[in-house]
Amino acid sequence: MRFFLIILLFASLLLAEKIKDISSIIGVRSNQLIGYGLVVGLKGSGDSSSKFTNQTLSNLLKNVNVKLDPKDIKSKNVAAVMVTATLPPFAREGDKIDVTVSSIGDAKSLEGGVLLITPLKGVNGKIYALAQGPITMGGFNVKGGKNQKHFTTTVKVLNGATVERAVAWDIYHQRFATLSLNKSDFNLAINAQKAINNFFKQQVAIAIDPRTVKLKKPQNMTMPEFLAKVEDIDISVPQENIIVIDERTGTVIAGSNITVKPTVIVYGEFTIKIQKETSVLELTNNLQKVKATPQDIIAIIENLKASNALNAKVVIN
Repeated sequence: MRFFLIILLFASLLLAEKIKDISSIIGVRSNQLIGYGLVVGLKGSGDSSSKFTNQTLSNLLKNVNVKLDPKDIKSKNVAAVMVTATLPPFAREGDKIDVTVSSIGDAKSLEGGVLLITPLKGVNGKIYALAQGPITMGGFNVKGGKNQKHFTTTVKVLNGATVERAVAWDIYHQRFATLSLNKSDFNLAINAQKAINNFFKQQVAIAIDPRTVKLKKPQNMTMPEFLAKVEDIDISVPQENIIVIDERTGTVIAGSNITVKPTVIVYGEFTIKIQKETSVLELTNNLQKVKATPQDIIAIIENLKASNALNAKVVIN
């Protein structure tokens, strides 16, 4: 039987966090970019029969006065790729951002190739960054079997693109802003409202629904100053009971306050009767004593949740 590990997290029911850790400012967001390009210089591991790769390469060669019919291109040293990136808020021209390069043909590997200059566009069709540079895998690659370290047809290139266009932001002249909480919770929204108003000693925040808190900056502050102070305010956040299960390693992570209600568990060849509330740790130990496998324990925890005998959310990884 595989080893099964349970880790208990000891924490209070209320957790103090910064407002910036539980929310975001509406309008201040990242943007997704995408582009189509070519990776060249591959050692025979590129696309072998992709028509769009040959057509793209033919079009590229025309730009340098080399006319070649796509049907005559037989090179396996080229691969067609999609390049994606996230443009962070307030990025400026010249900033470097990471990109992800993914093969869209039948290339076996992008290792050792060079990404040719690839325009990265936003949803509005405008170019915001240009990606180009060598493909590096980072570390080594042992081919085949269980020793494969990473996918070689999808790679992340650090600082692989240069920002060419900045997204316009006008925070300074705004009088109002809106906080969007990371989860819907009326108590959390009210706690945020109270914490902000108490800090500024005036009503500058009002919760309008479980996820939204409207803000109005004081007259003696600029909006950047106001938001900086708001984000740094401490707030008491109710802790959600969560059990995280990793099926691959047989690991359970649970809060120390998570208990199982009195119930009877009949599973396969064994029966466990819980006469009083018990912790997840105690339950897991008892299940191990009767030779339950990690899969058995995971199935039991899931069914306990379904029967409302467990006061926690179950997350399977």
